[in-house]
Amino acid sequence: MEFLHTASFTNSVWVGSAFLLGFAFKRLNLPPMLGFLLSGFVMNLLGLTGGSLELEKIADLGIILLLFTIGLKLELKGLAKPEVWGGATIHAMISVLFLAVLIMVGASFGLTQLAGLSVGQAALIGFALSFSSTVFAVKFLEEKGQMSALHGRAAIGILIIQDLLAVLFLTISKGEFPSIWALALPLVLLAALPLLKYIINHIGHGELLPLSGFFIALVIGTTSFSLVGLKPDLGALIVGILVGSHSRSSELAKSLYSFKDLFLVGFFFSIGLTGVPQMEHVLIALALLPALAFKSLLFFLILTRFRLRARTSLLAALALSNYSEFGLLVAAIATKKGWLGPEWLIIIALALTFSFLLAAPLNNKAIALYDRFADFFRRFETKTRHRDDFKIDLGTADILIFGMGPLGTTAYDTTCKRQPGKVLAVEYNKKTVETLRRDGYKVIWGDAMDYDFWHKINLDKIKLIMLTMTKHQINLMALQEIKATGFQGPVTATARFEDEQLELEEAGATAAYNIFAEAGAGYANHVCLNTSLICKSDLVAPGAGAKIPLFKKGNP
Repeated sequence: MEFLHTASFTNSVWVGSAFLLGFAFKRLNLPPMLGFLLSGFVMNLLGLTGGSLELEKIADLGIILLLFTIGLKLELKGLAKPEVWGGATIHAMISVLFLAVLIMVGASFGLTQLAGLSVGQAALIGFALSFSSTVFAVKFLEEKGQMSALHGRAAIGILIIQDLLAVLFLTISKGEFPSIWALALPLVLLAALPLLKYIINHIGHGELLPLSGFFIALVIGTTSFSLVGLKPDLGALIVGILVGSHSRSSELAKSLYSFKDLFLVGFFFSIGLTGVPQMEHVLIALALLPALAFKSLLFFLILTRFRLRARTSLLAALALSNYSEFGLLVAAIATKKGWLGPEWLIIIALALTFSFLLAAPLNNKAIALYDRFADFFRRFETKTRHRDDFKIDLGTADILIFGMGPLGTTAYDTTCKRQPGKVLAVEYNKKTVETLRRDGYKVIWGDAMDYDFWHKINLDKIKLIMLTMTKHQINLMALQEIKATGFQGPVTATARFEDEQLELEEAGATAAYNIFAEAGAGYANHVCLNTSLICKSDLVAPGAGAKIPLFKKGNP
């Protein structure tokens, strides 16, 4: 029984509870991160807080990798867009004022934890609660494959501006300003960039690839910023942006995803270990939840004023409708300096947890919510449209291919040979669209999950739609949008696993192709056609076994 009181046993219980509750939430079609949060609180209530795992360091590493991978996919010029810096700044000023007033009103009613708070303390709490969670938003957008969509880019840009405001607060709160050597840091990083690109070019595809990501993010990014008195996390973001111009940046980011997700489990779990909440703490945290409605509405109104469509504004606003882990950092600093009582660390941790629990199902239903109330939301749109939110012109195409990754590009090339001039590709990553256009592809920017997209194009001329996007959930949701328009033509989709293939077929796909199985069939046919082996004349073409035949000349 002595083993039950050891750190090793506690570590086992931590990992076990995080996995089981994460799995349970996954089965409920909710983000596993909510299970990790809950497991931390359960362990806290049971008094199992004496494990030997360095959760704080694991969480820090997860956030560093998160910001580094964001940087790898971020276009720096996107931060200069008015809806990003303007939206973040306007929202911060209004929400801090609103939350501070809300807290002072609560104090006037004699609530114990609020009574006696000064205006400055109320403003500090409002400041902590005005931020949105980078971890939550990025995790959710990644899972939905919406990082490069317009609403995803707007949300990420706003979060980065918030991070810059966080750096300013940390600098002021410490009373220490960066070293004079910080002025030379941009030159040092730019000088090191050719060497970093050389390393990535020659690193191969094995274990050195993710290790190079750790090296660049930690050794080059966080360490260099720490040495000159700047926020280490910001260093990981900046160096990620610099390296993001490399052609292998996407491959590098993918190699780090599993590490990042694993380390972030420690972040969510550690929130629950912040302290043992009392009922009064819980009630105050719950009382702060209605303020999220104000934050969401404010984001929606601000973004629509910047001429973004109602759908884009709503999806971005919902991704930002939560409290931030930065609030915990503010509370910890304020508590350490005596600006706030220690109970506020627990209250903000609870408010953060509750906001995640509320935001997760809401974001899961965000597109369905817009689809149902689209007419109402569109009333808030401006008469002029944002240049990135324009209408879609399909030209003379009668075959649409959605998703121009390696699979979609191959499908496009093959289909064009059989139906020249009849194929149009749709891709939601604007950088990919620009690159493909330069290479001569007919491709437009669009979002297959966008309700408005399907209602702004004329599908009468379209004879075939091919869904080749990498995320199964996106293919599934796009298929649902297509069926909702009443489109009667064939719709094909790709899947990686047999259960995904069956799910697509049940959802109405004319044919669903398992890309791994089809790749094997294609390879075998290629061997037969290009070697001296004797093969049957009626070779099975890649895609055989599907419900529709391959394209024939003049008959898509």
